Amino acid sequence: MKWAIPSAKETLAAESLQLLKRYTDGDINFIVPDVFWAEIGNVLWKGVRQRRWPQAVAERATSEIRGQDFFTVSSLELLADAMKIALVHDRSVYDCLYVALAIQFKTEMITADEGLANALAARLPVKWLGAFETGRE
Repeated sequence: MKWAIPSAKETLAAESLQLLKRYTDGDINFIVPDVFWAEIGNVLWKGVRQRRWPQAVAERATSEIRGQDFFTVSSLELLADAMKIALVHDRSVYDCLYVALAIQFKTEMITADEGLANALAARLPVKWLGAFETGRE
C-alpha cells in the first residue's frame, strides 16, 4: 500500500518506494499471492470510505499498481503450507500465504509489519522492510 498512495507521514514509505524503483529498474523481482490484489483493492476502498483520499485517487492508484504486473501465484497452491505455518506460529493465514510463497520460491518475504517480522524472521525467510537493504550494492 505504501506504493499505491505514498505519504510522507507513513513509516517506511521511502524504503518501500526505493524497493519499487529497484523493481522497475529490473534489479529485483516481486512475486505475490493472488490475494495481494484483493488486499490492495480493499485498502484503497477503505481509504475512500474513511475519506482519507478521494475516489479518483484510489482509482488511479489501482490502475498504477495493476500496471506493475507482478508475477502472481494462486493462493490455492500456497494454502496447505500457509495453514501449517499459521498453526505453528499463530499468525494469520493471509500473512502466511506470503511466507509460503517466499519458501516455495526460495526468496525472502519483505514486510513493513515489524511485529510479524520479529515473530518469524528467526525461523522463516521473513525480513522487516526497515532492516532490508533497499539501495544498490
